Amino acid sequence: MRPVIVMTQTSEFYKSDVCILHKPFINVEPLSFNLNLLDVNYDWLIFSSKKAVEYFKPYLSKLNYKKIAVIGEKTADYCTSIGLKVSFCPKDYSQEGFLKAFKTHEQSNILLPSSAAARSTLEEGLKQQNYNVQKIDLYEPVPHTKHIKHVKMLIEQGKVDAITFASSSAVRYFFEDNQNVSFNNYFVIGQQTLDTLNHYQKQGIVADIQTLDALVNKILESWEENAI
Repeated sequence: MRPVIVMTQTSEFYKSDVCILHKPFINVEPLSFNLNLLDVNYDWLIFSSKKAVEYFKPYLSKLNYKKIAVIGEKTADYCTSIGLKVSFCPKDYSQEGFLKAFKTHEQSNILLPSSAAARSTLEEGLKQQNYNVQKIDLYEPVPHTKHIKHVKMLIEQGKVDAITFASSSAVRYFFEDNQNVSFNNYFVIGQQTLDTLNHYQKQGIVADIQTLDALVNKILESWEENAI
């Protein structure tokens, strides 16, 4: 018997020894931005997610930049798959980990295209290191109400063993939906997401590293220990 895991991130994930129900809790709506920002010469283009690369891809040919830095293995892999060379990717797949490891010359021009809901840690941290940072809001997250309602119905039917959260937005959308359910087996990809979960008086288990594979492995550990 395999545990039934609801995975709520936008990207699909497969692992043979678990039963995964892919139910993204987030829909994404594109945003317009000032195209004149593409006329600047940038030293670094930084992507903090695969989604950011996907949404910025149509503008790459219009941009003059020297190097690309990313957060996360999936982001790096996607860049490589579309022919983009990644010059820097920290081992710690978090904004904090990026800031600790990233070094370049002062006053470097950096473009940071990302979600309007992205944490400001990366942008502010880069500015504090005397880099010239331009943030572009490419898209904004909105709740996928249909998926959230469906998952809550499955929980009430006893058909879910664990729920994963890969972002704070997904946590907020789940708990701010007006239908309450009794469930406690939550697994999150990082400390920031855990902090958001704790805000709703819920506990969760954090993946050892910030990858979906590590997140599912954490669930399997709990499953084998009969903790869920």
